[in-house]
Amino acid sequence: VPLDVRFGDETLRDGVDITADQFLQRLALAGETPATSQPPPARFEAAFRDLAADHDAIVAVLLSTKLSGALGAATLARDAVADVIPVELVDSRTAAMGLGFQALHATELARGGVEAATIADRLRGETNRYHVVFFVDTLEYLRRGGRIGRAAALIGGVLQIKPLLRVDEGQVVPMERARTRARAVAGLVDFVKTLPRIERVAALYSSDRAAGEALADRIAGETGLPRERLVVSQIGPTVATHIGPGALGVAVVEPVG
Repeated sequence: VPLDVRFGDETLRDGVDITADQFLQRLALAGETPATSQPPPARFEAAFRDLAADHDAIVAVLLSTKLSGALGAATLARDAVADVIPVELVDSRTAAMGLGFQALHATELARGGVEAATIADRLRGETNRYHVVFFVDTLEYLRRGGRIGRAAALIGGVLQIKPLLRVDEGQVVPMERARTRARAVAGLVDFVKTLPRIERVAALYSSDRAAGEALADRIAGETGLPRERLVVSQIGPTVATHIGPGALGVAVVEPVG
């Protein structure tokens, strides 16, 4: 169920009407800042009704409520199909592959015969297992989105500061400041290394897949994790609206217990 990105009066569905690479190309050329919005309830309802044809229940894992209103729209759709199929809604309290890893875990539980309500309860109780840390190549897109002021963006550009950010309790917060891109990349690797046990890892990138692959290679080399266990995942247009091209990050899952 894609979110929407808007350039002026033109509304495009994230990943359907525009790919991440196409979006970033257009973002670089746009004279105005695009906006993002949650899917309308009707889009969720249509997806739920389609799934009801060959499923007995649905677990929908959604973008953090502090980053999007998707959960509110999905709630209206859930109520509209209550007589057709039960729907469990989960606030992932994260984004990107932090959310993706939760969906994969839910799939594994479903294949193991776990009921939908139990899957949802387990996901809700384990959100602290999922970590997303990233840095942006430029602070300009955060400034455009109102996340930082013009003066901070200007100073950051002059000093080439690449701040490390993390998704904490569902919202993006500063983690630490790295002066160079090389130090920011090292900071991502160091974060992974600080976790005592790791179940899954993804290297995240917004525009440069080669940089994402290199980050995954470095994580594997410095942690001893098998390279084939590391996912390389592109950040979608909805999030890229606020972080721009050149961003890199990691999504990490800690095991239960």
